[in-house]
Amino acid sequence: MTSDLLSTQALNRALLARQRLLARAPLAADGARAGQVIEMVEHLAGLQAQAPFPPYYGLWSRLDGFRPDDLADLITGRAVVRIALMRGTIHLVSARDCLTFRPVLQPVLEQGLRTLLGRQLTGVDTRTLAAAGRALVEEKPRTFGELGELLSAIWPDHPASWLAQGVRALVPLVQVPPRAVWGRAGQSLHTSAESWLGRPLHDAPSVADLFERYLAAFGPASVQDVQAWSGLTRLREVADRLRPRLRTFHGPAGAELFDLPGAPRPPSDTDAPVRLVAEFDNLILSHADRTRIIGDAARMRIFTKNGIFPGTVLAGGFVAGMWRLSRAGNPRKPTGTATLVVELFGPLPRSDRDALEAEGERLLLFAAPDAAARDIRYAPLP
Repeated sequence: MTSDLLSTQALNRALLARQRLLARAPLAADGARAGQVIEMVEHLAGLQAQAPFPPYYGLWSRLDGFRPDDLADLITGRAVVRIALMRGTIHLVSARDCLTFRPVLQPVLEQGLRTLLGRQLTGVDTRTLAAAGRALVEEKPRTFGELGELLSAIWPDHPASWLAQGVRALVPLVQVPPRAVWGRAGQSLHTSAESWLGRPLHDAPSVADLFERYLAAFGPASVQDVQAWSGLTRLREVADRLRPRLRTFHGPAGAELFDLPGAPRPPSDTDAPVRLVAEFDNLILSHADRTRIIGDAARMRIFTKNGIFPGTVLAGGFVAGMWRLSRAGNPRKPTGTATLVVELFGPLPRSDRDALEAEGERLLLFAAPDAAARDIRYAPLP
């Protein structure tokens, strides 16, 4: 075990390497594609998916040749699912990770439930609520509105919406298709993970395994970083148990960082290509100290009170702007113009600007291949 000092730049390049944002991974042209997409989803320890379609863009930014059907087919085929996990937010994970991650992260969901029990669900027995909710969603997938209305017949003195949220915390609910299937609309219908996948949750999940999965995707990292990503607490004990098999470093501010011995840590001067990163991407959200990817000024521009987290522009390895897509006319018909609107936080070198436009053209072709025209527009610089 050794301890070394890592600069912010070195941490940035390590993170980009783990996230497959220094070089896209190639996708095969044959039947191996599905396995490669699942492998990427698992390598990233899931993709945040509180909105239906950001995971498609997250995979597009990391897999060369990725197509929407590559993920849509996995959703309809039950190979990947959307479920509340890290930080209590919806993530897209493989079926295998769903069954192992959820029991490890159950304390995060239960912590939120304790607040409900004290304010909105006083007197409701959690085991009875879980059993009633599970029976209803396993009878058929239901919206939270429908679930709450049915539960309120049993607990008429409690808000229906909070009863449904209580079931969400107690029962591993997955959102079923057509929700989040590319090109299709769909309400958020829920059933249990066990019913949807035909398998039980893991009966002996390992917090240590989750800790190491995080390091593989986001390290080197502090205990506080892992806690910020997962929502779990008291992980110092886990880090100390793992210490003999990990490498340790120190960050620019002196924090102790842990890492897997064989994980990539490229030289700090490694070139970092321009990338367009998805909305709600865990690249930006998964550290207590986010300076390895986003500076204070950019963070103030991006993190807003409405909870909407935009797509981001990476230049030189760090967040340099935001992006969004707009579509004139009916997006289901090949008419109108698909526009990528880019808001930079400052001027870029000409080479980065050229690379940004090339990335933008790739993104527009991915998102709107049937548009009559595609355009890139820049918002005025601040």
